[in-house]
Amino acid sequence: MKKETKARAFQFYLGVDGGGTKCTIAIMSDKGRVVAEATGGPANPLRVGVETAVSNIAYAIDKACDDHDISRGDIVAATLGLAGVRRHDIRERVRESFLARFRVQRIVVTTDAEIALYGTTLGNAGLVVIAGTGSICLGVDASGRRAMAGGWGPIAGDEGGGRGIAGEALHRIAKASDGRGPATALSEQAAEYFRASNVENLIGAIYAPTMDNSRIAGFSRLVTETAKAGDPVAIAILRDAGAELGNAAAAVIRKLKLHDVKFPVGCVGSVFLAGDLLTGTMTELIHAEAPRAYLTKPKFTPAHAACQIARTNGNVVEPMPGDDGPSLTKKERRTK
Repeated sequence: MKKETKARAFQFYLGVDGGGTKCTIAIMSDKGRVVAEATGGPANPLRVGVETAVSNIAYAIDKACDDHDISRGDIVAATLGLAGVRRHDIRERVRESFLARFRVQRIVVTTDAEIALYGTTLGNAGLVVIAGTGSICLGVDASGRRAMAGGWGPIAGDEGGGRGIAGEALHRIAKASDGRGPATALSEQAAEYFRASNVENLIGAIYAPTMDNSRIAGFSRLVTETAKAGDPVAIAILRDAGAELGNAAAAVIRKLKLHDVKFPVGCVGSVFLAGDLLTGTMTELIHAEAPRAYLTKPKFTPAHAACQIARTNGNVVEPMPGDDGPSLTKKERRTK
């Protein structure tokens, strides 16, 4: 005889947007209203490990539930959109670790690009360009076929993202210091940001054992401020970053053959606070491939989009075999 389960008085749906710098969680009611939000530490398992990523997510969930008097047991479905989960084995380890803490009925673990794409297109044709700590472009056509460009991380990619912008700024500062390039106001900004006594001592600060990619990426905010103040070097860096993002979007458009289609291109991430200095060159390259495409803000933030996916069982996919991305680190393999 089948055991009867007690009906829940409330049903809530969890959405998680996890990146290399922080995670944002949202909890949505069965009526589609976001009732709680919170943030936690970084949740990219490739960078901080699976257990640390899930612990940071759990911290944010606990905070949201405690602050809004929500029972964790009333969360019935969850969508986790995380950077660094293109590999099937990592997604499974995230799923297992999460389920050990929260007994939800249904869980989807997918990429942060997937939830951002859904927040822009709601399942229809379109693209999303994410430029936060890193950078990636994901697109979908009317049949649901997907294509991606970028997402290669700080060693092989992140062009146009915060880490890429900050890294290029440091290159220009080094050249200015040596006399190999023009002077720039970024030099003084970098010395102050990285807490070096002067520009010549930057090398000790940026190669310190405690320095990480999120800290370096944070310098991109000052690159934007310096560009808006009129510094030619900073302006050139942002325009080049926009071109990199535009090239990524153009590659996805070609793969999906969206040249004659009218579709949105969602812009997600702190880098887009640079405005036209960044999006000007990006738009030119996109329109060269698809004149009817248009830049837009997503209809939902990534965390809210993840909630909608959990609530409606929305159309997202996990990365396909052969699109695994970076491998686990040696430390990750040892703890598997």
